[in-house]
Amino acid sequence: MDKKTAPVLEIKALKDNGEFEGYGSTFGGEPDAYGDVIAAGAYRESLSAHKAKGTMPKLFWQHNANEPIGKWLDAKEDDRGLLMRGKLNMDVQRGREAHALLKAKDIDGLSIGYRIKEYSVDTESGVWTLERLDLVEVSIVSVGANESSVVQSVKAAKAAHDLMERLKAGDRLERREFEALLKGTFSFSNSEAERAARLHLKGQGEPADAADDGVEFLRALTGR
Repeated sequence: MDKKTAPVLEIKALKDNGEFEGYGSTFGGEPDAYGDVIAAGAYRESLSAHKAKGTMPKLFWQHNANEPIGKWLDAKEDDRGLLMRGKLNMDVQRGREAHALLKAKDIDGLSIGYRIKEYSVDTESGVWTLERLDLVEVSIVSVGANESSVVQSVKAAKAAHDLMERLKAGDRLERREFEALLKGTFSFSNSEAERAARLHLKGQGEPADAADDGVEFLRALTGR
Protein backbone atom coordinates (compact mmCIF):
# COMPACT_ATOMS: atom_id res chain seq x y z
CA MET A 1 0.00 0.00 0.00
CA ASP A 2 1.32 3.42 -0.92
CA LYS A 3 1.28 5.85 1.99
CA LYS A 4 1.70 9.55 2.48
CA THR A 5 3.21 11.78 5.13
CA ALA A 6 1.67 14.74 6.87
CA PRO A 7 2.60 17.81 4.82
CA VAL A 8 5.77 19.73 5.64
CA LEU A 9 4.85 23.40 5.59
CA GLU A 10 7.91 24.96 4.08
CA ILE A 11 8.84 25.99 0.57
CA LYS A 12 12.34 27.44 0.81
CA ALA A 13 12.54 29.18 -2.57
CA LEU A 14 10.38 29.88 -5.62
CA LYS A 15 11.47 31.41 -8.95
CA ASP A 16 9.43 32.95 -11.73
CA ASN A 17 10.47 30.16 -14.14
CA GLY A 18 8.81 27.57 -11.89
CA GLU A 19 11.89 26.30 -10.04
CA PHE A 20 11.41 25.81 -6.32
CA GLU A 21 12.95 24.10 -3.33
CA GLY A 22 11.59 22.66 -0.10
CA TYR A 23 11.58 19.78 2.35
CA GLY A 24 9.49 16.73 1.47
CA SER A 25 9.84 15.48 5.03
CA THR A 26 11.94 16.05 8.13
CA PHE A 27 13.83 13.64 10.36
CA GLY A 28 13.43 12.73 14.01
CA GLY A 29 12.04 15.08 16.62
CA GLU A 30 8.56 14.76 18.00
CA PRO A 31 6.12 12.40 16.23
CA ASP A 32 4.02 14.09 13.59
CA ALA A 33 0.25 14.41 13.79
CA TYR A 34 -0.09 10.77 12.74
CA GLY A 35 2.34 9.35 15.30
CA ASP A 36 5.28 8.76 12.95
CA VAL A 37 8.95 9.67 13.06
CA ILE A 38 11.18 9.35 10.00
CA ALA A 39 14.71 8.25 10.78
CA ALA A 40 17.73 9.95 9.23
CA GLY A 41 18.90 7.88 6.29
CA ALA A 42 15.44 6.49 5.56
CA TYR A 43 15.64 7.61 1.92
CA ARG A 44 19.30 6.78 1.24
CA GLU A 45 18.72 3.44 -0.45
CA SER A 46 15.77 4.69 -2.52
CA LEU A 47 17.62 7.80 -3.70
CA SER A 48 20.60 5.65 -4.69
CA ALA A 49 18.31 3.35 -6.67
CA HIS A 50 16.77 6.33 -8.49
CA LYS A 51 20.22 7.67 -9.29
CA ALA A 52 21.39 4.31 -10.66
CA LYS A 53 18.34 4.15 -12.95
CA GLY A 54 18.54 7.80 -13.97
CA THR A 55 15.07 8.47 -12.53
CA MET A 56 13.54 10.75 -9.91
CA PRO A 57 10.41 10.54 -7.76
CA LYS A 58 7.37 11.97 -9.53
CA LEU A 59 6.06 15.49 -8.90
CA PHE A 60 2.28 15.41 -8.53
CA TRP A 61 -0.47 17.80 -7.53
CA GLN A 62 -2.19 16.60 -4.32
CA HIS A 63 -0.83 13.03 -4.69
CA ASN A 64 -2.88 12.61 -7.87
CA ALA A 65 -0.98 10.48 -10.39
CA ASN A 66 -3.24 11.86 -13.12
CA GLU A 67 -1.95 15.37 -12.45
CA PRO A 68 1.83 15.57 -12.90
CA ILE A 69 2.81 19.24 -12.67
CA GLY A 70 6.53 19.19 -13.36
CA LYS A 71 9.60 17.23 -12.37
CA TRP A 72 12.07 16.93 -9.55
CA LEU A 73 15.59 17.98 -10.48
CA ASP A 74 17.40 16.94 -7.32
CA ALA A 75 16.71 15.12 -4.07
CA LYS A 76 19.07 14.66 -1.17
CA GLU A 77 19.15 14.11 2.56
CA ASP A 78 20.68 16.76 4.79
CA ASP A 79 20.78 17.10 8.57
CA ARG A 80 17.17 18.25 8.67
CA GLY A 81 15.40 15.98 6.21
CA LEU A 82 14.65 15.29 2.56
CA LEU A 83 15.52 18.42 0.57
CA MET A 84 13.92 18.57 -2.87
CA ARG A 85 14.55 20.87 -5.83
CA GLY A 86 11.99 20.83 -8.62
CA LYS A 87 10.58 22.71 -11.59
CA LEU A 88 6.91 23.28 -12.29
CA ASN A 89 5.79 22.83 -15.87
CA MET A 90 4.61 26.33 -16.73
CA ASP A 91 3.20 25.11 -20.05
CA VAL A 92 0.34 23.25 -18.34
CA GLN A 93 -2.52 24.92 -16.50
CA ARG A 94 -2.12 23.06 -13.21
CA GLY A 95 1.58 23.91 -13.11
CA ARG A 96 0.82 27.61 -13.56
CA GLU A 97 -1.91 27.39 -10.92
CA ALA A 98 0.43 25.71 -8.45
CA HIS A 99 3.04 28.41 -9.08
CA ALA A 100 0.50 31.19 -8.48
CA LEU A 101 -0.74 29.58 -5.26
CA LEU A 102 2.80 29.04 -3.96
CA LYS A 103 3.80 32.60 -4.86
CA ALA A 104 0.77 34.02 -3.02
CA LYS A 105 1.52 31.67 -0.08
CA ASP A 106 -1.99 30.27 -0.34
CA ILE A 107 -0.40 26.83 -0.15
CA ASP A 108 3.07 25.90 1.06
CA GLY A 109 3.10 22.19 1.75
CA LEU A 110 5.04 19.22 0.39
CA SER A 111 4.12 15.63 1.16
CA ILE A 112 5.79 12.39 0.11
CA GLY A 113 4.21 9.22 -1.22
CA TYR A 114 6.17 6.12 -0.19
CA ARG A 115 6.21 2.42 0.60
CA ILE A 116 7.51 1.24 3.95
CA LYS A 117 10.45 -1.15 3.65
CA GLU A 118 11.55 -1.24 7.28
CA TYR A 119 10.16 0.22 10.50
CA SER A 120 10.03 -0.25 14.26
CA VAL A 121 7.18 0.36 16.70
CA ASP A 122 7.40 1.56 20.30
CA THR A 123 4.79 -0.63 21.97
CA GLU A 124 4.33 1.78 24.87
CA SER A 125 3.83 5.01 22.92
CA GLY A 126 2.57 3.52 19.66
CA VAL A 127 5.03 5.69 17.72
CA TRP A 128 6.27 4.28 14.43
CA THR A 129 9.86 5.00 13.41
CA LEU A 130 10.11 4.67 9.64
CA GLU A 131 13.66 3.47 8.98
CA ARG A 132 13.75 2.56 5.27
CA LEU A 133 11.36 3.97 2.68
CA ASP A 134 10.83 3.52 -1.03
CA LEU A 135 10.24 7.07 -2.27
CA VAL A 136 7.62 7.06 -5.04
CA GLU A 137 6.53 10.69 -5.39
CA VAL A 138 6.58 14.07 -3.70
CA SER A 139 3.52 16.27 -4.13
CA ILE A 140 2.63 19.89 -3.67
CA VAL A 141 -0.37 19.85 -1.35
CA SER A 142 -2.78 22.06 0.48
CA VAL A 143 -3.11 20.79 4.04
CA GLY A 144 -6.89 20.90 4.28
CA ALA A 145 -7.45 18.99 1.05
CA ASN A 146 -5.09 16.18 1.98
CA GLU A 147 -5.52 15.80 5.73
CA SER A 148 -8.35 13.26 5.45
CA SER A 149 -6.60 11.04 2.93
CA VAL A 150 -3.36 11.10 4.92
CA VAL A 151 -5.13 10.16 8.14
CA GLN A 152 -6.97 7.34 6.39
CA SER A 153 -3.78 5.99 4.85
CA VAL A 154 -1.92 5.97 8.15
CA LYS A 155 -4.95 4.55 9.95
CA ALA A 156 -5.08 1.65 7.49
CA ALA A 157 -1.40 0.86 7.87
CA LYS A 158 -1.48 0.90 11.66
CA ALA A 159 -4.71 -1.06 11.94
CA ALA A 160 -3.25 -3.73 9.66
CA HIS A 161 -0.04 -3.82 11.69
CA ASP A 162 -1.87 -4.25 14.99
CA LEU A 163 -4.08 -6.99 13.60
CA MET A 164 -1.15 -8.82 12.01
CA GLU A 165 0.65 -8.82 15.37
CA ARG A 166 -2.42 -10.37 16.99
CA LEU A 167 -2.72 -12.99 14.26
CA LYS A 168 0.96 -13.89 14.55
CA ALA A 169 0.37 -14.48 18.25
CA GLY A 170 -2.36 -17.00 17.33
CA ASP A 171 -5.44 -14.91 18.11
CA ARG A 172 -8.64 -15.88 16.29
CA LEU A 173 -10.69 -13.28 14.45
CA GLU A 174 -14.28 -12.44 15.15
CA ARG A 175 -16.29 -12.01 11.95
CA ARG A 176 -17.67 -8.60 12.96
CA GLU A 177 -14.20 -7.37 13.86
CA PHE A 178 -12.82 -8.49 10.51
CA GLU A 179 -15.68 -6.88 8.56
CA ALA A 180 -15.36 -3.61 10.52
CA LEU A 181 -11.66 -3.42 9.65
CA LEU A 182 -12.28 -3.97 5.95
CA LYS A 183 -15.15 -1.46 5.77
CA GLY A 184 -13.85 1.25 8.08
CA THR A 185 -10.15 1.15 7.28
CA PHE A 186 -9.84 -0.27 3.77
CA SER A 187 -13.11 1.20 2.38
CA PHE A 188 -14.64 -2.16 1.39
CA SER A 189 -18.36 -2.06 0.66
CA ASN A 190 -20.66 -4.04 2.96
CA SER A 191 -20.99 -6.88 0.45
CA GLU A 192 -17.24 -7.00 -0.26
CA ALA A 193 -16.40 -7.10 3.45
CA GLU A 194 -18.98 -9.80 4.16
CA ARG A 195 -17.76 -11.94 1.25
CA ALA A 196 -14.11 -11.56 2.32
CA ALA A 197 -15.04 -12.53 5.87
CA ARG A 198 -16.83 -15.66 4.65
CA LEU A 199 -13.91 -16.69 2.46
CA HIS A 200 -11.15 -16.10 4.98
CA LEU A 201 -12.84 -16.99 8.25
CA LYS A 202 -14.92 -20.00 7.20
CA GLY A 203 -13.72 -23.00 9.21
CA GLN A 204 -10.58 -21.34 10.45
CA GLY A 205 -9.28 -24.64 11.76
CA GLU A 206 -6.24 -24.60 13.99
CA PRO A 207 -5.36 -21.14 15.36
CA ALA A 208 -1.90 -21.23 13.78
CA ASP A 209 -3.38 -21.97 10.36
CA ALA A 210 -5.97 -19.25 10.77
CA ALA A 211 -3.30 -16.75 11.80
CA ASP A 212 -1.15 -17.59 8.78
CA ASP A 213 -4.11 -17.16 6.45
CA GLY A 214 -5.11 -13.85 8.02
CA VAL A 215 -1.58 -12.47 7.90
CA GLU A 216 -1.23 -13.35 4.22
CA PHE A 217 -4.58 -11.71 3.44
CA LEU A 218 -3.60 -8.48 5.20
CA ARG A 219 -0.21 -8.48 3.50
CA ALA A 220 -1.98 -8.72 0.16
CA LEU A 221 -4.18 -5.74 1.11
CA THR A 222 -1.31 -3.55 2.30
CA GLY A 223 1.30 -4.60 -0.24
CA ARG A 224 3.74 -5.59 2.51
